[in-house]
Amino acid sequence: MHVLITSDTLNGIWTYTRELVSGLIARGVRVTLVSFGEIPLPDQTAWMDRLHGLEYHPTAFRLDWMQEGEQDFSDASAYLCSILKERKPDLLHSNHLGYGALPVAIPRVVVAHGDLITWWKAVHGREPKDAAWLRWYRRTISQGIAEASAVVAPSEWMMNTLRSSYGPGAVERVIHHGRNPVLFNPYVTKDDSVLAVGRLIDPARQVNLITEQSHPVPVCIVGSEAVEQMEEVAVRTDVKFADGNGGIAIKGPQSEAQLRVLYSRAAMYAGTARYEPSGMAILEAALSRCTLILNDIPSLRELWGPAAVYFKTNEADSLAEAVRILSGDAQMRRNFANRAFQRARECFNSHRMTDNYIQLYRSALSQHARAA
Repeated sequence: MHVLITSDTLNGIWTYTRELVSGLIARGVRVTLVSFGEIPLPDQTAWMDRLHGLEYHPTAFRLDWMQEGEQDFSDASAYLCSILKERKPDLLHSNHLGYGALPVAIPRVVVAHGDLITWWKAVHGREPKDAAWLRWYRRTISQGIAEASAVVAPSEWMMNTLRSSYGPGAVERVIHHGRNPVLFNPYVTKDDSVLAVGRLIDPARQVNLITEQSHPVPVCIVGSEAVEQMEEVAVRTDVKFADGNGGIAIKGPQSEAQLRVLYSRAAMYAGTARYEPSGMAILEAALSRCTLILNDIPSLRELWGPAAVYFKTNEADSLAEAVRILSGDAQMRRNFANRAFQRARECFNSHRMTDNYIQLYRSALSQHARAA
């Protein structure tokens, strides 16, 4: 089997792509990978060096939700059609919904990692204001979903929300994102601390919730670019402080190796997002045996069930109370950490994800052959 996969290098889709592509090639599938967004740095592509059977085409086409994304979408579509004509894969797997309508005679599987309309509804509680560009975007995504051979979402919530915003797909499947558990260390002695990942100025991640109250234990925020906004918060330089006092450590973007260490040492992970179709950072924390403290939103309830502690939706006071209770009860922390670890290994591992995609590919190819 030969599959062409589209991805982008700007967010967690790249991590998902690495897991899936690595799994597919290990099972003998040929992969042609095309990325959009930005040309990746060498450390972002180092994982490809050991993969035989992967052909990679990086591009800088802007994504559909970006400024001038409409113009680039047309150019990117033409580029994809030329690659498909030249390489002749059996199937297209697009991690961008609009390409489900490409005029090519092979099955097209599209995956919903998120989109502008459902993001806007979750963050602002309403539809975005009408505009010509937005009408183009909605039409493009709706057409991509309607014409795709199959539509995949990482959660039932995302699938239902997608359907209500754009209409149904011909075939719909929920396939959970997965990570390889061997990449994480769940056996390190934990510090009594909280970790969160996300920019303070991101309204969907709303990591700022954890800065609105004081906490009895140190808090580390990774990926923040707005230290100057932390005037009312005690800002320290690391996760655990020699004087025993609590505070908030602000760290810039971390490498995977650095993040792996932070996950392994943190006793608790705060998942504060109000829009979270899949939750890759939460999964990484769970595989590191962190206790999960999650915003009580439908997608996270669906994915983590009784394996997490939930705070009242979007409420900083409730989050602080959950941190206080868990920081004072080591046995409760261990119990929830073990629940999260087991659920992550059983439900959200990369082997299971890869197997589910191969099964879907085969089904789409079989249906396409019968239709022909």
